[in-house]
Amino acid sequence: MLSSLRIQRYRYRVLHIAREKHLSRTCIRGLHDDVLDDLKARGLVSQVSSSETKLRETLRQPQAVYVGVDPTAEYLHVGHLLPLLTLFHFYIRGHKVVPLIGGATGLVGDPSGRNTERPLSDAANVERNVEKLRSAVTKFFDSASSYARKYVSLPNTALETPHIKSNIEWFKGMGLLEFLRVVGVHARVNTMLSRESVSARLASQQGISFTEFTYQLLQAYDFYVLHKDSGCTIQIGGSDQWGNIVAGIDLINRIDPHVGSDGAHEDKAFGITTPLLTTASGAKFGKSAGNAVALDPEVTSVFDFYQFFLRTPDTDVGRYLKLFTLLPIDTIEDTLHEHKASPDARRAQQLLASEVTEMVHGAASVQKAQVVTKVLYESDLHDLKANEVLAALDGDPRLRFLPEADLLSLPVTKLAFTYGLAASNSAARQLVAMKGLYVNNRPVTEPRQTIQREDLLDNRLVILRSGSSKQVVLANQ
Repeated sequence: MLSSLRIQRYRYRVLHIAREKHLSRTCIRGLHDDVLDDLKARGLVSQVSSSETKLRETLRQPQAVYVGVDPTAEYLHVGHLLPLLTLFHFYIRGHKVVPLIGGATGLVGDPSGRNTERPLSDAANVERNVEKLRSAVTKFFDSASSYARKYVSLPNTALETPHIKSNIEWFKGMGLLEFLRVVGVHARVNTMLSRESVSARLASQQGISFTEFTYQLLQAYDFYVLHKDSGCTIQIGGSDQWGNIVAGIDLINRIDPHVGSDGAHEDKAFGITTPLLTTASGAKFGKSAGNAVALDPEVTSVFDFYQFFLRTPDTDVGRYLKLFTLLPIDTIEDTLHEHKASPDARRAQQLLASEVTEMVHGAASVQKAQVVTKVLYESDLHDLKANEVLAALDGDPRLRFLPEADLLSLPVTKLAFTYGLAASNSAARQLVAMKGLYVNNRPVTEPRQTIQREDLLDNRLVILRSGSSKQVVLANQ
């Protein structure tokens, strides 16, 4: 864990960014003054459209920046973190940010990065997901802003609320003929066919439907509308969104071209893509067997969220610290040096899990996750406080209450069966025979063994474990 002296040192490294008009003055500690440099240093940039020199020149003034959120579910998951964090880097530097939820495009389905066509979503489900995601995005920015104050001098007053929109706002009253006249007339089919998301599907056995083929025009129109009505000059998306982003830039240039005094075209719209993170098997980051690691604690518990990052392999932890935290790069490098000297201590993983959990769920949740980790996975339990354990496991199905008389009189094998650690009493006895049933990390030695009063941690609870991963915490009522 970082020393307080080191954190103090970085907290006093202050770089000033001038804000114009109604924007407050913000000081960035431990972050590059140039947002593009900082994004690149953290590995958050995969591609930049057009002239990077022109983009840097544009970023000298506050800009409006947007990122799209697909409403395929009613919660955000860790796959959303990269584009949202990239947007957040602009946010803490005083740029206007527009998270755009695809209330209209979610009814069609984006073919990008998919081998098969996405089933059409029910309109009512999409509408419900949009409203849930509005709340989720607001919560993320609120929590991330509190976390950012450790490293960034933000105004004492609240930051401007992100301008969350849904593209159903401009598509719901637009007919097909109007869309063809406004957008379709500027689209070139040969260019649309060359997009990677289209060409890959054309080469597949299933092919691509006309609905998915035209998706890029819908997203292109999003960029045009936000450029025209909200002054958006930059779109952020995953690298699989490159074709859709470029389509939007092209539409803006065709409908509303910008020509300089010398008669040359001037870029006024830009795209930035973030890398796509995948596992060794090629699955999208944060997804396993069709389940995503959610930012919503009702879907993925704070403990499981913390554990997801704590289990990061050594080969990825340095990259993730740069991508998913606001820690200064020098601090990350120091931590990796310490980690390399003592990899078994997993300092880098602990720092990563703590920082991301604090950013998403708040500082209090980090402490709870650490308490649960100690209860379920560490061997030294002597200093556990019952009230901390009960608070940390509140609502967790692994915490069960029972009368003290039962806790101290029933055989451990009976308790193991009753609370789901074994399929039957006989299976529990087999676990004892194989030395696979534990009380407070000590193996149960005989089938009739019971919990003794001295086994109770802080005179209140006991931890039963089956094998290496199934645990239950029993507390007396």
